[in-house]
Amino acid sequence: MADLVQVAADGDVTTITLNNPAKRNALSQAMMRQLAGALAETGRTQALVVVLAAKGPVFSAGHDLGELVGLDLDASRAVFDTCYEMVDAIREMPQPVIARVHGPAAAAGCQLVASCDLAVAGESATFSLPGTKRGLFCHTPLVAVGRAVGPKRALELALTGDPIDAATAASWGLINAAVPDAELDAAVDALVQRIIGAGSPYARGLGKKTFYVQENLPVRQAYELAGEMAALNAVLPDAQEGFTAFVEKRPPVFTMPPNA
Repeated sequence: MADLVQVAADGDVTTITLNNPAKRNALSQAMMRQLAGALAETGRTQALVVVLAAKGPVFSAGHDLGELVGLDLDASRAVFDTCYEMVDAIREMPQPVIARVHGPAAAAGCQLVASCDLAVAGESATFSLPGTKRGLFCHTPLVAVGRAVGPKRALELALTGDPIDAATAASWGLINAAVPDAELDAAVDALVQRIIGAGSPYARGLGKKTFYVQENLPVRQAYELAGEMAALNAVLPDAQEGFTAFVEKRPPVFTMPPNA
């Protein structure tokens, strides 16, 4: 099978790159399986931050529509199950995942960006949910995109199929920042370094997991979960080291890996 996803570890940072530019990084079942596997494997490493990037002029054109021709219902379900496994792998891993976006991110490609914990885009990036133009409403992309930008803006994307530019995506909350293409790598690296310098890798991973569980709970249940996780976090070695270092007026030395 072709190497549709490339993984490169560089110190604390692992970059996972979509690698099928000839097909506009379409999310074929093979690519989605490779990406899900790469994310899961990286989640078990000592990497502190993961960057999701893409080769070629397009971040991702979404599902490979050629694979959807002639499917029966069970085979069609399998495609979207594979897509869910791919984006769920992002939420399940403890490391923050930053999407580095250039060029179009359409349909499931836009879903992939919205599913990342953070995203930075170059000015060449566009974001769209154009499935209805091909007769397939963007049902699954709306799950992630709707949670990022809210129902009105998400439905505008899906009902019109029109793209938005990077600046609009930033103002809507789909991405964290839009920068000139020439500054994209520097902007991503700056965000990576801010995260790495922010403290305990284990606490970040625990906090990421808690956030995604509580965000869809009723407020009372969300506070109950968050309070229990805060109590658990507070007695762990990294938190105790942080408290002690604060009292002793010295920098903390954290020792717990992200996947402890």
